[in-house]
Amino acid sequence: MANESSIYKPLKGGIHPREAAQSHSRNAIKVFSSAIEKSGLKLKDINVIAFSQGPGLGPCLRTGATFARTLSQVMNVPLVNVNHCIAHVEIGRLLCKCEDPVTLYVSGGNTMVLCFESGRYRVFGETLDIAIGNFLDTFSREAGLGLPGPPIIEEYAKKGEKILDFPYRVKGMDVSFSGLLTSALKYLKKGEKIEDICLSIIEISYSMLTEVTERALAQLDKKEVLLTGGVARSKRLREMLEEMVKEHNAKFFVVPNEFAGDNGAMIAWNGLLQYLNGKYISIEESFINPRMRPEEVEINWRK
Repeated sequence: MANESSIYKPLKGGIHPREAAQSHSRNAIKVFSSAIEKSGLKLKDINVIAFSQGPGLGPCLRTGATFARTLSQVMNVPLVNVNHCIAHVEIGRLLCKCEDPVTLYVSGGNTMVLCFESGRYRVFGETLDIAIGNFLDTFSREAGLGLPGPPIIEEYAKKGEKILDFPYRVKGMDVSFSGLLTSALKYLKKGEKIEDICLSIIEISYSMLTEVTERALAQLDKKEVLLTGGVARSKRLREMLEEMVKEHNAKFFVVPNEFAGDNGAMIAWNGLLQYLNGKYISIEESFINPRMRPEEVEINWRK
């Protein structure tokens, strides 16, 4: 597996979609060539090209889709459109060797509780506003702590002594983090100890995620929980979920760190699953879908 990458890092502020897309465009050929060399394959050995159709930032998706279309036409091989969220689940199932988990998918752009039901991945809970990764990165950036936010905030949290009065927003199976961000920034402005703010952020937001995952596990009567996405690298989130899963006599799996964040391997693997089961598209159908939902995809490779 040649999981090559080139990560866009803004000089200041958050991600700017146009600048990120330009970075993708500049590095696409270099990353592709490096992956081919590392894999030991020749271009003639490639039978299919897969790309992320959505969800995501429009300019970035468009750059990837354009590059994939070009490769597909030049090499005369089929093109497969992959749902980004489902790719995170499937790479986790593959590498962790789990069968039918409740999946907590947490990243900079998405926060979802997913499970396979009736031929599709259903969203049983999600964020109603900002994603957990976005929340943590935004606070860390505003507090001058740096990026990525989750590991930095967790380090400061280890020295915290008290949990502050933060809103706890669980609404049925859904969560909301915008109120936590507002409260954290207010405490920061008041001069509250940064360690206590970080401790409060981690314990409250991760407790919310653990609660909705537990509710899905109980309601769906599943025996496995999978943690995937960029925030899956979080040690504290892993600890809280593992403890909860033990109480339900279920098994807990975490995607390996290399494959936790967005990566080419997960798109390639999901693309292969679809191709082997007859799911590929024409160039004319290869439009991007920035708001693509997991439920839109028929999962014909799972029984």
